[in-house]
Amino acid sequence: MITLDDIKRAKKNLEGISYNTPFTKAPFLSETYNSEIYLKKDNLQLTGSFKLRGAFNRVANLSEEKKQNGVVAASAGNHAQGLAFAANYFNIEATIFMPEATPLTKVSGVKQYGANVVLTGENFDEAYAAAKKFTKEHNKEFIHPFADDDVIAGQGTIALEILESNPNLKQIIVPIGGGGLISGIAIAAKAINPDIKIIGVVATGARAMKESYRSQMPIDSTSVRTIADGIAVRDVTPKLLDIIIDYVDDIVEVSDNEIANAILFLLEKHKLVVEGAGAVSTAAIMHEKIDIEDSEVCAIVSGGNIDVTMISQIIEKGLVKSYRKMNLIIKLMDKPGSLTKLTEIFKECSANIVQIDYDRDSIKLEFGEAQITIALETKGEDHQKQIRESLKQNGYKFKQI
Repeated sequence: MITLDDIKRAKKNLEGISYNTPFTKAPFLSETYNSEIYLKKDNLQLTGSFKLRGAFNRVANLSEEKKQNGVVAASAGNHAQGLAFAANYFNIEATIFMPEATPLTKVSGVKQYGANVVLTGENFDEAYAAAKKFTKEHNKEFIHPFADDDVIAGQGTIALEILESNPNLKQIIVPIGGGGLISGIAIAAKAINPDIKIIGVVATGARAMKESYRSQMPIDSTSVRTIADGIAVRDVTPKLLDIIIDYVDDIVEVSDNEIANAILFLLEKHKLVVEGAGAVSTAAIMHEKIDIEDSEVCAIVSGGNIDVTMISQIIEKGLVKSYRKMNLIIKLMDKPGSLTKLTEIFKECSANIVQIDYDRDSIKLEFGEAQITIALETKGEDHQKQIRESLKQNGYKFKQI
């Protein structure tokens, strides 16, 4: 059983390696929800994720013989980078198995630390099977991303840093994937303050741990689908479930839309680049999944390794949802001056055109008709209402998308 002493030893192993990442108040959240809300920003950790803590502690505790044999892991991102860094630090060979569809940025992030990357399988489970087979055939040490005592102890060092910063915290809100992070944090925090509440957060598309927690027995998912790929874990490890049942006070879930809202909020209000898994704790607060009023709460921001294309999609959808962007499909007569007349309406409404597409060839259109798909920068809900009213008054048929 992992103890507070194990976690304190892990902290010594990590001295000079992992950052004591910022623990700062979140003013916008605190004011909105009438609480003292803090963010533990492990997205600013070396390698961009808390995973460095556990991976480094595990490698540091290996015997010299096992180090010389080399280490192996299966990962789609954060654990891979953490282990690659640790192997490079100790000058040992690391082989990381990653799914074939892993984004190039994550593959490059692992290779930059000198690890060997093997792209295999359509998903994590197939890469994991290949990694285990390779480990056995080549007599190497397999480093599990979460179901390992040294890894769990390494992740638990986050709780030590948090409670050194604020011993009076009432709740710590933690993302849950495989369960290694929340297990380490819960063991350390409860040993220091048995009254503190530990709340886990899963994504709706990967809710196996929540269902297992409720049922008090492992219930694996048939599949997972969420933008929070860092916590998209299909199967439940019984050992970790037992720890979570013993130490965690509740588990809640957030949807992909709620996660996206939190990513955009953290980017815009706190200037933080956060991946889906790293945003779920904030999402749970923003969407009132947890009772936090008049409390002192810390949300774990666990990682920031998000693909830039995903950020772009989230920003675009966020702008539409917050009435700062308006997308319209408009029919008009296909003749000289028609488009000029339409754009004059937008000019009068002080709406800036940012994208426009003119289609006159669609078989859905009558002869002499054209269809415009247009994107506008707008200044809120009332502004968009003004634009719609102006289009109606001028006889245009349109659809907002």
